[in-house]
Amino acid sequence: MVTYPDAHILDVVGPLEVLTGAKYFLPQGPAPYDVTVVAARAGAVPTTSGLSLTAHLSFAEAMDDAGAIDTLTVSGGHGTMAAIEDPALLAYVRHAAARAGRVVSICTGAMILAEIGLLDGKRASTHWWWCPILERRYPKVQVERDAIYVRDGNIWTSAGVTAGMDLALALVEMDWGHAVALQVARYNVMYMMRPGGQSQFSAHLVAQRAEDPAINATLEYIMATPGDPLTVTALAARAGLSERTFARRFKDETGLTPAAYVETARVQAARVALETTARGIEQIALGAGFQNAERMRRAFQRHLGVSASDYRDRFSGLHSGSDLIRDGPD
Repeated sequence: MVTYPDAHILDVVGPLEVLTGAKYFLPQGPAPYDVTVVAARAGAVPTTSGLSLTAHLSFAEAMDDAGAIDTLTVSGGHGTMAAIEDPALLAYVRHAAARAGRVVSICTGAMILAEIGLLDGKRASTHWWWCPILERRYPKVQVERDAIYVRDGNIWTSAGVTAGMDLALALVEMDWGHAVALQVARYNVMYMMRPGGQSQFSAHLVAQRAEDPAINATLEYIMATPGDPLTVTALAARAGLSERTFARRFKDETGLTPAAYVETARVQAARVALETTARGIEQIALGAGFQNAERMRRAFQRHLGVSASDYRDRFSGLHSGSDLIRDGPD
């Protein structure tokens, strides 16, 4: 496990707890995983939580070990951007990856793998906030924005924080079988396979702006009035453009068709209502611009991989589930 100052402590200990926890569900014998934590120097490594980890070996000491590595894991966290400027860290990861059976990154650890070219031409994931940054900095990487974790050959990458535990559980299943992995999942109170992708945790349409003033005004109008009839005809007329010109400029500015953007804005409006109000699902669907709850359910499945009622169960700030009124097919 490679770590560095200001790594996220859960990116390190979360996956390791899952992996080493397999020992409780295997016959007596050697530990299923022999863990070594590696950092710039052996000893205390500060993390963003204020707690410190203990590295067993320095990068220099670990470089002297020519033995095979079953799994090389690179942690993530707020210190990642400083870590990719550390020549000793990059040299060690490159050296260790060459003799590892599989290479794993947790959260923003994908940036380190990308920095040394290990993700060139490969599919990969990282924390949803960092996906656009990974795409811009490393255009050879095929970023899968919604994936909880991705395996491409012997390289595994995960989304943020607890997604590293999901990835580690998949490694346990690969190494020790489904029955053991299921026991580990139950022990850690985890999903064996988490429903939905990481879009359900992300903030859509964050500060979306366009250079074209007419399109920018349209974006603001859509976000402010998702319940209005937002057809291309109505939006083009509001922008003072022909439908064809409007649709072309809109796609150029946002990367989405007007219809796709409107649906995403409506899902966003419905998410906020589900999180913060006790209104019924049918009422929320109509208020967000969906014709009925069934249409909203299908949109939630497309965008988030979960139903609207499941989304409310997970993210509502209301403490009493009995206060929630559920209508319609959800």
